[in-house]
Amino acid sequence: MSINNYAKELLLTYTANNYSLHIEEAAAVGMKHDEFLKELLFREVEYRRENRLKKRITTAKFPYKKYLIDFKTENLGTQIAKQVTALKTLEFIKDGENLILIGNPGVGKTHLAIALGVEACMRDMRVLFVGVPNLMIELKEAMSLNQLSAYKKKFEKYDLVILDELGYVSFDKSSNEILFNMLSGRNDKGSIIITTNLVFERWDEIFKDPVLTGALVDRLAHKSYVMDMSGDSYRIKETVKWIERKGLA
Repeated sequence: MSINNYAKELLLTYTANNYSLHIEEAAAVGMKHDEFLKELLFREVEYRRENRLKKRITTAKFPYKKYLIDFKTENLGTQIAKQVTALKTLEFIKDGENLILIGNPGVGKTHLAIALGVEACMRDMRVLFVGVPNLMIELKEAMSLNQLSAYKKKFEKYDLVILDELGYVSFDKSSNEILFNMLSGRNDKGSIIITTNLVFERWDEIFKDPVLTGALVDRLAHKSYVMDMSGDSYRIKETVKWIERKGLA
């Protein structure tokens, strides 16, 4: 067999596609055999890392990509800024701790959650992003197909699960119980980030059951960073600046 065929059988995709170019370059500069082999293997490893990262990002199902370097803390106060700096290490994920981001729309809750999720993917962690309304639809579909147990196992396999926009829709009794069981099971398996527009005291507006709400808050907040990001909407500020630049004010 040819080098190309051997490389393909060994699943060395980069090597299969680029070995001839590396041979030419090695010959041109008089590279030693061990140096040539080391360089080729290094490129293969880097190629696989890049593909694995792309796969992590894709399977996470982020609605868009955001990065920690772009997240601004100037308008959030000193304490929040310190907390964000600590969260950037991702130690909370390694320790199985949760993060609950509370605040009105437009203060950057989802931006921060996605940025932390993308950073986790870049560090080779398994991440899932899902909006709470969509999660409930998926859960009900899984239940109707008798696949709830399989969905729950899938939900538990991630290093980090991001639940976005808790509080924009309320749930009926069956949905409450399903979500409670899902989050309770997940709480022992890995980290959760929740973004919500409601403080804990108002979560009974969503779940309609004070006892269940209390139990859920107790479990989620047990090992959690709770950040109140309430403040002026950055989207409104950006809109005002845009209007001023356009001379529409």
